[in-house]
Amino acid sequence: MGLESFIELEKVCFSYTREQGELDEAALDEVTLSISSGEFVAIVGHNGSGKSTLAKHLNGLLIPTDGDVWVAGMNTKDEQYLWDIRQTVGMVFQNPDNQIVAATVEEDVAFGPENLGLDPQLIRARVDEALAIVDMSEYAKAAPHNLSGGQKQRVAIAGVIAMRPRCLVLDEPTAMLDPVGRREVLDTVRRLNEEDGITVVLITHFMDEAVQAGRVVVMDAGKLVQQGSPATVFQETALLRELRLDVPPVIELASRLRARSIALPEGILTVDEMVTALCQLRSGA
Repeated sequence: MGLESFIELEKVCFSYTREQGELDEAALDEVTLSISSGEFVAIVGHNGSGKSTLAKHLNGLLIPTDGDVWVAGMNTKDEQYLWDIRQTVGMVFQNPDNQIVAATVEEDVAFGPENLGLDPQLIRARVDEALAIVDMSEYAKAAPHNLSGGQKQRVAIAGVIAMRPRCLVLDEPTAMLDPVGRREVLDTVRRLNEEDGITVVLITHFMDEAVQAGRVVVMDAGKLVQQGSPATVFQETALLRELRLDVPPVIELASRLRARSIALPEGILTVDEMVTALCQLRSGA
């Protein structure tokens, strides 16, 4: 899939409304951002930075107070396009229990396509395909409440995939999961991006998840303050700490080793890359 730009935010501002009808301070402050088809973008920031508010603008759950959001040429302010926008951009939230509505896994995945009024045979095919994509086919007849947290989140992702979106927006999907569940979900998301060409926007506070993206966007106080490749963004350790964000452990380790005159190459982001670099140094390669 080509890298055509299909989500555009132009000077987006948003303020929540208090009960008295007054507007709070801006949750988003003139955010301009372009997301290309097939990209994997991670959006990071401390609590209250505006990253989840931004996510909800990408499929029209929230509408800008000022500025515009365009999805595949459709403005989210235009109500006639909202249904199409929400089919184009699927949302997965933090708690999968809030998205699972049926008594069995396959019935839950079928819920969205059924609401589209699709032919039963097509629904069956979409459910089977979506469950296969997230490696949950063997649990088709299972009751969701018997699944692990990671499995539930994969079912929630399958339910969105069955709607055939071009983009998947995940709002802290691993925040409530253990390390095994986190890995299951991230492996699934990365595969959807790499093999199926689905655009992924991942909202996360785990920096080791953000390093897996192709681009990282950093937010603070409703503003976009930094963006670039993971290698570029995570080398700005002073800025990250100033914004109360963690530095990924591998990058922190690489920095400390370089401080001890160990000649590690730049751009090391993962454990595997660190192991490879250290082995090469040891062997004199």
